[in-house]
Amino acid sequence: VQLQASGGGLVQGGGSLRLSCAASGDTFSRYKFAWFRHAPEKEREFVAGLRSGGTHYADSVKGRFIISRENVKNMVYLQMNSLKPEDTGLYYCAASSSVILSAMRTSAAYAYWGQGTLVTVSR
Repeated sequence: VQLQASGGGLVQGGGSLRLSCAASGDTFSRYKFAWFRHAPEKEREFVAGLRSGGTHYADSVKGRFIISRENVKNMVYLQMNSLKPEDTGLYYCAASSSVILSAMRTSAAYAYWGQGTLVTVSR
């Protein structure tokens, strides 16, 4: 499956953005999806994940971010609200056909990655 992320940009603290991830090349419903981010001078970290059993979030974004999917359009979204400067980073969507619950926060569990979209939150 190929992934194309979009929707990043510059936003003031407290603002909102919605990231989109378009999937193509395989049966969309087979896959579980997640968003990761890579901030300057930090390691890539899990942000949110979506499996048939529900959604999962990093503690740092819980209550502010919402991950969702639209199977008809082969799209995955990350709605980001109440953005903070520490949310700044390059955001990647990732997909796996076989990730299990215990591994879903681990980037190595995902075989397919989009190119990343940059989110910058100003103070």
